[in-house]
Amino acid sequence: MTANSSTSPKRAAIIVNPAKPVEFDVRGLVARHCVENGWGEAIWLETTKEDPGVGQAKEALAQGADIVIAAGGDGTVRCVAEVLAGGDVPMGLLPLGTGNLLARNLGMDVTDYDGAMAAALNGTERKIDVVRAKRNDPDKEQIFLVMAGVGYDATIMADTNEDLKDKVGWLAYVDAGIRNLPGKPVKATVVIDGETVVHRGVRSVMVGNCGKVQGGLEIFPDAKVDDGLLDIAVLAPHHGKLGWLSVMAGIIGKGRNRDTAVEYFQGKAVEITLEHADNYQLDGDHEGEGKHVLMTMEPGALTLRM
Repeated sequence: MTANSSTSPKRAAIIVNPAKPVEFDVRGLVARHCVENGWGEAIWLETTKEDPGVGQAKEALAQGADIVIAAGGDGTVRCVAEVLAGGDVPMGLLPLGTGNLLARNLGMDVTDYDGAMAAALNGTERKIDVVRAKRNDPDKEQIFLVMAGVGYDATIMADTNEDLKDKVGWLAYVDAGIRNLPGKPVKATVVIDGETVVHRGVRSVMVGNCGKVQGGLEIFPDAKVDDGLLDIAVLAPHHGKLGWLSVMAGIIGKGRNRDTAVEYFQGKAVEITLEHADNYQLDGDHEGEGKHVLMTMEPGALTLRM
């Protein structure tokens, strides 16, 4: 239930990231679809650097929005979902970001903005899993929908050139990835559902709710956004200049060989403890450094309309 009465037209809240460059009139698109579908005037809320979506999503609910549409990239989507998860108000997606990984993993055409708006207002609802990530260094609890990680993958997010990303999109991540290939492993302990599965030097521990990342590369071949399971990949390239080739071979081979350069696991909870702090990312947003995080699955916690 929302704050709107049964006689009032339904209202959509649009939470938009104004920093995302777009080549069309987003306000005009939203207004046209609301009029055509008999919805009331949209609630327009812009994110800021200080508040990338959480406060705006709370305001949308306070104003009685019947749907909250995240108009931005995966970072905006994650912050809006953090408020909506566990509630009754659905979320819509208007993909305006660089990666739009959640939208892509859900099979959306990220260039069809009219289709995305129409589906958000009148589409089919489905429930997807949410992953809750709790750190104690510092104490902070957040959620993610696509993928999180510590180590090399998070270093890529931290070191991506934003100007280059605006010009060439996801290829900017490739640039950062190549520049950060050299590096030292960090000793990690990975505990899944109470069982220690890894205790050794690694370059990255990645936890996925979806399978695909930038460029369509499928990191987690068995991941499904509604299967109630976390997918975990531990990357530990062999020593030497060709060590990362073994990682790529493991990813391409879906981890079916016995090479420990890439190991895959599944579970409902994963606890990652590092010997020293390393970079940490959630859905492509660098969240600083940390030594410990506990990630737990919340099956079907978020309602999407698409």
